[in-house]
Amino acid sequence: MSTPSSVRIALAQINATVGDLAGNSRRILEAAAKAHAAGACVLIAPELALTGYPPEDLLLRPAFMQACAQALTDLAMRLAVYPDLQVLVGHPHQFGERGDMRSRSVVVQQRFNAASVLGGGKVRATYCKRDLPNYQVFDERRYFASGRDAGHGAVVFEAGGRRFGVLICEDAWFDEPARLARTAGAEVLCVLNASPFHLDKAGEREARMVERVRDTGLPLVFSHLSGGQDEVVFDGASFAVDAQGTVAVRGPSFEEALVLVDLQADGRIGGELHPVPSFEAQAWSALVTGVRDYIDKNGFPGVIIGLSGGIDSALVLAIAVDALGANRVRAVMMPSPYTADISWLDARDMAQRLGVRYDEMSITPMFEAFRTSLAHEFDGWPEDATEENIQARVRGTLLMALSNKFGAIVLTTGNKSEMATGYCTLYGDMAGGFAVIKDVAKTLVYRLAEWKNQQPSLRADGSVGPVIPERIITRPPSAELRPDQKDQDSLPPYEVLDAILARYMEEDQSIAEIVAAGFAPADVERVTRLIKINEYKRRQAPIGIRITHRAFGRDWRYPITSKFRA
Repeated sequence: MSTPSSVRIALAQINATVGDLAGNSRRILEAAAKAHAAGACVLIAPELALTGYPPEDLLLRPAFMQACAQALTDLAMRLAVYPDLQVLVGHPHQFGERGDMRSRSVVVQQRFNAASVLGGGKVRATYCKRDLPNYQVFDERRYFASGRDAGHGAVVFEAGGRRFGVLICEDAWFDEPARLARTAGAEVLCVLNASPFHLDKAGEREARMVERVRDTGLPLVFSHLSGGQDEVVFDGASFAVDAQGTVAVRGPSFEEALVLVDLQADGRIGGELHPVPSFEAQAWSALVTGVRDYIDKNGFPGVIIGLSGGIDSALVLAIAVDALGANRVRAVMMPSPYTADISWLDARDMAQRLGVRYDEMSITPMFEAFRTSLAHEFDGWPEDATEENIQARVRGTLLMALSNKFGAIVLTTGNKSEMATGYCTLYGDMAGGFAVIKDVAKTLVYRLAEWKNQQPSLRADGSVGPVIPERIITRPPSAELRPDQKDQDSLPPYEVLDAILARYMEEDQSIAEIVAAGFAPADVERVTRLIKINEYKRRQAPIGIRITHRAFGRDWRYPITSKFRA
């Protein structure tokens, strides 16, 4: 318990679901009960915790905003059973009343990304976010007005003899909002956050909050979401920074938690300090979280994966089992005339190690039927990518048929390098509902597979050991759509391809800059051309989990038709 000279603050690191106002309210109430029992006087929920983040165009629906307002009122009343607990909750908010749209007396409502202080059964104060991000995956200016532009000032509330200033996410990345809170009498900064994960974002986030503390001289507590929402993932790891600028408390990553922070009278902070996961552990946890929450929140009974005996489908299978358990994962091997024996053997081996349902369905009869049907049309033409794509599309059709019949969703297995260069087939291996490793470059695929095999993993037979057969990792990658095919027949070495991809796509470097960095001009021209001409494919791909600061999704909005080539 906290001592009289200290204040206990609780950070509600919850996994909210967009639109589930009742479920999100219940999570906040459960956190409040635990916080009260632990002796906290303040509970801080994350940004837009009431609605989940990001609500996107739900915010444009009047019925949704009305439901949010009612949910906030109801939540405040239900929290009245904890009279000594102030609860800070993120939610969308509108001031004023709606008018008759046909009249001239319409009150134009502004919508805000807000946080309200709930106590005594009512809403005591409401703060409106001042700085609205509009980059990468963020699109807040489409939905919200700035509290600064609307003339809304700082909000400071008192609890446990301390004065707390309210900030929301982006506000804390800049000087002005925190300084305004301090000027208004804040002694502690409270930051509500919903910051989509990308690799090493946690360190960047903490560094910026340390800057705020050093700029204001005030300790800071930071409450963050955990869980997956469509293509974005939130990594939790809520934290607190003491008045000297030291991260003194950190919650666990990628899981729900109630993080307790004891703030002493002299500005020191006490509490549990969880370690920051390794680079590979962050990536793995993000992918597992993304799969688990996309499947569970959308009500799918399980997943189906086309298992090829190659590295990409092996990695997706391992992720899916960690996310859902073996009993909700089905693997289907669909060999063709070009499938190597070792592919069959390794696919069977991995399925047995993980204990998933495994089936084999040869595509040869269907492939030959297509060949026969098209023989007249193709007479005199050599075989090429057409016949390769037919095989991929037969496999896609089989997987989607199983999905339609049994309700499980198909997880696609294409990686970021393939999505970038178009080394994938529309309505073939791209057919499915969720692209697990869409933002994982091929070199990172290998790195994660090796990392996973180094972790103690319980296998289906009760033994502990690697779950991915070593030969899957060490053999040269191949689509196996023609005799003796290798990926490097069509693409530069992945080490080169991925380095160019990172510079061009993630860092916005020009072709000239990449060549100046030492890459062969022919490789740079080839890779960047492939990125440009395959935009039409990416537009038709399923969504996938974002783990880098720039993924092919919400933060990549390039035209399909474009003549710009630099």
